[in-house]
Amino acid sequence: MEIQGNAYLITGGASLIGSHLADALLAAGAAEVRLLDNFALGSNEMIAHLLGDSRVKLIRGDILRLTDLLEASTGIDGVFALAGFLTIPMLANPSLGVQVNTTGLLNTLEAGRFAKMRRVVFSSSVAAYGNTEAETLQEDAPLTAASLSPVSAVYGVSKLFGESLCRLYAQKFGLEFNALRFGSVYGERQHTRAVNANFIAETYTRIRKGERPVIIGDGREVHDYIHVNDVAAGCVAAMTSERHGEVMNLVTAVDSTMTEVVQTVLRICASSLEPEYRPDTRAVRSAGGTHLGFSRDKARAVMGWVPQFNLEQGIRRYITWLESAQAT
Repeated sequence: MEIQGNAYLITGGASLIGSHLADALLAAGAAEVRLLDNFALGSNEMIAHLLGDSRVKLIRGDILRLTDLLEASTGIDGVFALAGFLTIPMLANPSLGVQVNTTGLLNTLEAGRFAKMRRVVFSSSVAAYGNTEAETLQEDAPLTAASLSPVSAVYGVSKLFGESLCRLYAQKFGLEFNALRFGSVYGERQHTRAVNANFIAETYTRIRKGERPVIIGDGREVHDYIHVNDVAAGCVAAMTSERHGEVMNLVTAVDSTMTEVVQTVLRICASSLEPEYRPDTRAVRSAGGTHLGFSRDKARAVMGWVPQFNLEQGIRRYITWLESAQAT
């Protein structure tokens, strides 16, 4: 599928990933990009730069209302199913979060079927592995949830459920899909709903105030931080790939410790502050130990995707944007 000349729907369009994905689709020549959002979590600030483009259509709607999706999907070639609850809002409202992550995706697939669109790209998560341990974590690894916090387990299971729904609709109705398991997404226009990405923002804020950055525990906890531009590029590649019906990690395949994140921000800010280590009292934390080992081999083999930003490059871009936003 070519992007040029086609029309696409992004659910959860007024979001960090949604806004960058819209940028990528427009740059690739999309004829129309529809952004559907109920603005419970999304914001106008995320997409303000897009609304002057005649190819962009903002639709206030809710994926829990099938009629909203049916109307938004008319004449669409493909949908990017980004709308969903992350762990922090899931903890705040479990009932709504579960509905959005399950019934909301079911409605999205139903709308895709009725609109006879070609493909769905589903935003899954590496949370689908839970705390599974392996030297290299590939897509066929099972979920291990034994020691997860309840909200992290529910979130991870909801993503596995979504992947299975996509497979069911592909089998029964011929609706193509690719599912992408995102790592910890961060970048320009960052929101405050992602546990791991928030750590970067909080670290920068403290340093700019002249306060020592805080590291939870011994600092050896690792996450796979992926810049939002790389995620947007991966979503486009998943829509255009000749292959479909795949579940793929969208990660850097680099484990970054909390200490490394803090040292990177300190270096970029030219700060000599020393980190402060504190006991772990977090109410919400995603799965993480001292090793993750996510593989990105499948994404490269299936759709030729490789990330373009390492941690320092990505955080530098993010901080440049933060400082520019604060200046205005």
